[in-house]
Amino acid sequence: MSIEETLASIELFSEVPKADVARLASATVVRNFKKGDVILREGEIGVAFYVIANGSVEVVKGLDTPQEQVVARIGAGSFFGELALFENYVRSASVRAVEDCECLVLTKWDFNAELTSSGCRIAIALLAALARRIRSMTESVTH
Repeated sequence: MSIEETLASIELFSEVPKADVARLASATVVRNFKKGDVILREGEIGVAFYVIANGSVEVVKGLDTPQEQVVARIGAGSFFGELALFENYVRSASVRAVEDCECLVLTKWDFNAELTSSGCRIAIALLAALARRIRSMTESVTH
């Protein structure tokens, strides 16, 4: 599957016009990670957004410490690192490959350039996805 097809197949971009997805795909690079590779480290400045094309990752707090805690496991079609797109702040958790995986990577500068283009609908799609994540986390805490 091409980068454009992979992006279009995930929930985040499924209703975004093909022209917008094509522009994003042209700025996206493919990165492969082996099982156990640390993709992001807690405390680093975030500069990219990742879409999992194949495989799965785990989100970890306190990586390689006695307090290490896996807080989420996500697979193909999911994304992570999205907060780096909006703020110049350190990563709140690490992400480690649970199995060999392929990720589509977009720098925050390329993503932000797309967000500011005329008529872009990607921002609305991202806001809806983030709202669903917040709602899910809130419901899991209250139940």
